[in-house]
Amino acid sequence: MAAFKTLDQVEVAGRRVLVRLDLNVPMKDGRVTDATRIERAAPTVRELAGKGARVIVASHYGRPKGQRVPEMSLAPLVDPLSAAVGRKVAFAADCVGPDAEAVVDGLADGGVVLLENLRFHAEEEANDPAFADALAALCDLYVDDAFSASHRAHASIDGVARRRPAYAGRLMQAELEALSRALEAPTRPVAAVVGGAKVSTKLELLGNLVEKVDVLAIGGGMANTFLYAQGVEIGRSLAERDLADTARAILAKAEAKGCEILLAVDAVVAEKLAPGVATAVVGVDAVPADRMILDVGPATVAAMAERLASCRTLVWNGPLGAFETAPFDAGTNALARAAAELTDQGRLLTVAGGGDTVAALAHAGVLERFSYVSTAGGAFLEWLEGKELPGVAVLRA
Repeated sequence: MAAFKTLDQVEVAGRRVLVRLDLNVPMKDGRVTDATRIERAAPTVRELAGKGARVIVASHYGRPKGQRVPEMSLAPLVDPLSAAVGRKVAFAADCVGPDAEAVVDGLADGGVVLLENLRFHAEEEANDPAFADALAALCDLYVDDAFSASHRAHASIDGVARRRPAYAGRLMQAELEALSRALEAPTRPVAAVVGGAKVSTKLELLGNLVEKVDVLAIGGGMANTFLYAQGVEIGRSLAERDLADTARAILAKAEAKGCEILLAVDAVVAEKLAPGVATAVVGVDAVPADRMILDVGPATVAAMAERLASCRTLVWNGPLGAFETAPFDAGTNALARAAAELTDQGRLLTVAGGGDTVAALAHAGVLERFSYVSTAGGAFLEWLEGKELPGVAVLRA
């Protein structure tokens, strides 16, 4: 990953700094129910305000589709943001135009204002030049601390960064540094764990990973497609049987690139996915015709954990089984804990993110023990797929 500009490279005192955050936090009845995203973004705002910048916070919320939807106003975020940054945050009833300009003009050095929802203007998602001009007019410098939105070429992500000196905020910096250590300039051997329901949703990801990692462990429903493609009878298991040729092509590409593929050698099977259902552990070559594979078995976990112990870097995306329903969380839990133990010992750099990954690792009790866990979702997945992220490209030095 090319070098990018950070806050270490700029003087901000007395300057107007537009900070793009992702404040898509859960709310109920107009109150924030989980302020995690606000708290993770707060250090950048605190640092800038502490250095005497005039901080202008911009974010989208939900999908108002260019309409002013009262339920999607950012006004309820003022108090939680004020608490997180340790100073009173003002609010502008719009993100551009006279309302925004008046509040920004009234900011003292060290002051912070939160602008209204960017997506109340359809021009934001369209990356409209005039809208980008209006946002840029509010500031002298631009700071992007919203990696989770960096895969969108929107006005507040791409347009403003082309009109003002642009820098990565501390959260963005941490994300980019972690991702670079994981795949761009990793310590080898590099392993990846990829799970989830469908191969079809992760074709580009798998195609990119087999070129970059030394070991690829595949789990979840998508692994059933690979087993089926190899002639294994998988009973009533979830699989995309029409993608057998695609799965075989991925396996062939992996072999050509020297990437070792790990699939299940045993599995937990049941008649249906439900709590308390009768289960059995069988070899993958002995799955009953009336059963479905719902998790990897203990021998598979042991083999994968042993292989991880010989690696130095791990990228994790997706669960190995139907982790939301016990006991089909056992495989994911066990391998995640093995990876966390290796991380604790300083033997493995672990970077995870995307989809259900955060929930699965939290369920396993290891979220804080991995080296870095991204909450970026779609942006993390597009990075895994090897795609250029517009919000990252414009920050390159």
